[in-house]
Amino acid sequence: MSYNLLKGKRGIIFGALNDLSIAWKVAERAVEEGAVITLSNTPVAVRMGDVKSLSEKLNAEVLPADATNVEDLEVVFSQSVEILGGKIDFVLHSIGMSPNVRKKNTYDNLDYDFLSKTIDISAISFHKMIQTAKKQDAIAEYGSIVALSYVAAQRTFFGYNDMADAKSLLESIARSFGYIYGREKNVRINTISQSPTITTAGSGIKGMDHLMDFSDKMSPLGNASADECADYCIMMFSDFTRKVTMQNLYHDGGFSSMGMSLRAMNQYSKGMDEFTDENGNIIYG
Repeated sequence: MSYNLLKGKRGIIFGALNDLSIAWKVAERAVEEGAVITLSNTPVAVRMGDVKSLSEKLNAEVLPADATNVEDLEVVFSQSVEILGGKIDFVLHSIGMSPNVRKKNTYDNLDYDFLSKTIDISAISFHKMIQTAKKQDAIAEYGSIVALSYVAAQRTFFGYNDMADAKSLLESIARSFGYIYGREKNVRINTISQSPTITTAGSGIKGMDHLMDFSDKMSPLGNASADECADYCIMMFSDFTRKVTMQNLYHDGGFSSMGMSLRAMNQYSKGMDEFTDENGNIIYG
C-alpha cells in the first residue's frame, strides 16, 4: 500500500544485488512511494547479480561503481543529479563485506590486509560517499542519508568478526558527519541497526541460522524482516523525520533492550560439538 511518502523525491540506492538484499526491498518501496531513483553497485555485482531486472522493473538507471573509489562515486552523484533532474533527497548505503569472514579467519587470527578491505568497503565507503556528495552539493536541503548497521557495533557476537569493527566505525561516521552536514546544509545522517537478516552477505556469517533463531526468541516482537526494514528506511527518507539525525536507530523487535527471555533461556541449553575443532577445543572466534 502506497502513502506517497516520497512523492517528487530523488534517491540513490547503493547495494542492491538480488531480491534477498535489503537495498532491493528499499528500492522497490521507494518507487512505490513516488520516488525516482538510480541504483549503484560494483561492476562485478552488476554483472553477476540481478540488478538489471530490478532496473527494468523500476525504470531506474544502474550506475556501476566501486564505493571505495572516490572517482566512481563522483560519477554516480553527478550523473544521478542529471538523470533524475535535480538534487538528491535520499541515499541508502547498504554495503558490507569481510574477506576475513569469507575465508573463515577468526578474530584472533585476522589477515590485516583483509581487515583493511573490510573497513574500507563496509565503513570508509560511507564517509567517501557523504564527502563526495557534500563537495558536489548534490544533496537537497533536509535530505536523508541512511546506512544499515548491526548491534554487533556495541556488543560482541560470535562469528561477526571484524564486521563489528566496521559497523562501529560506520556509526561514528554518521555522528561526526551528521553534525557538519546538518549544521551547514540541514542534511540528516542516521544508521539503522537491523535484526540479523538473511541476505547474500549475511549468509557468510558463521552460525547465522543460530544467530537468527536466538535473536527471534530474544526479541519481544521477533526479528524485523527485510521488507519491514525497507518500510523503516522509507520513513527515514520522508519528511516525517526532518529533525532526526546522528542517531543509531534500532530496528530489531526489541532485541537490543533485552537481557534474557524465557523462550531463549528454555531453548539454549544444548551442546557445543559443532563449534569445536578436530581436537575437541571450542573455537570462540
